[in-house]
Amino acid sequence: MHVVRDTSDQLILANRPLVLGAGLALFILAFAAAGLLIAMEEPWFGLLFGGTGVLLGAAAFAAFVRRTQVILDRASGRILIRRRSVFGYCEEELPLHRLTGAELETTVSASNGRSTTLYRPVLMVGAGPHPIVKSYSSTSGPQRLVDAVNRWLDRGGASGGSPRGGAG
Repeated sequence: MHVVRDTSDQLILANRPLVLGAGLALFILAFAAAGLLIAMEEPWFGLLFGGTGVLLGAAAFAAFVRRTQVILDRASGRILIRRRSVFGYCEEELPLHRLTGAELETTVSASNGRSTTLYRPVLMVGAGPHPIVKSYSSTSGPQRLVDAVNRWLDRGGASGGSPRGGAG
């Protein structure tokens, strides 16, 4: 996820997984083509091989290719969180005046005796955290998003917006 627009009135964060989507589409096409070529010699094996690859690729595409957009808009006084996937579109609207900041939510993943701390950015709206994205990451991306939201909120105090920490 990255910052698309950062003005005094609006902050837009977006995630468009184009590379992942294109890669999975190529994976599906490659298995479909290979399955058809194999089916010319061994019909059942070719259909099984191609069908398995297509189904696995389609399942990965459905699970991982999601567009997310978060819009913090002072003019309308709202936060919009939009998500689109192969399963449909969903939009959530929250009041901007109840946003007190952004924080990192953490979880620990353990495998093979090693633990890794994973993070995701959350908006602190009202009584508790509201996740921006569904998945956790071990990269620096979540911290950059938290910093961007908090900087934007801090700048809003001077321009008539709700300053961070204010109850509005």
